[in-house]
Amino acid sequence: MAVTSVEDLKVFKKAHEFTIQIYKLTNHFPMEERYGLASQLQRAAVSIGANLAEGGVRIGRKEFRQFVGIAKGSAAECSYLILVGRDLSYIDEETYDGLASLLEDIQRMLYGLIRSLEDVPT
Repeated sequence: MAVTSVEDLKVFKKAHEFTIQIYKLTNHFPMEERYGLASQLQRAAVSIGANLAEGGVRIGRKEFRQFVGIAKGSAAECSYLILVGRDLSYIDEETYDGLASLLEDIQRMLYGLIRSLEDVPT
């Protein structure tokens, strides 16, 4: 890889941006969701960047690829959780559309990263 750190990856930066947006958004969820949907969404969002960070310090592309796969799963989980938030009227349509678009970008980049790691021998 031509980067010196996972933090240099565009997908990591977008995942971090998504996480910050989720924390700001979930601060406005109803109190009864504090340990429910809000917490689950926060943990899933953090998991995207956290798995990239952890995988980036592992030895070997195969291990990194596994962590990127976990990050991709967390992004898919977030996609569903923001849909639930929208359908419960905790997330307005405009905010939902922006978050969904950002997640699509993240998922596409994660898929590309997985593919690039598969093409290189370990």
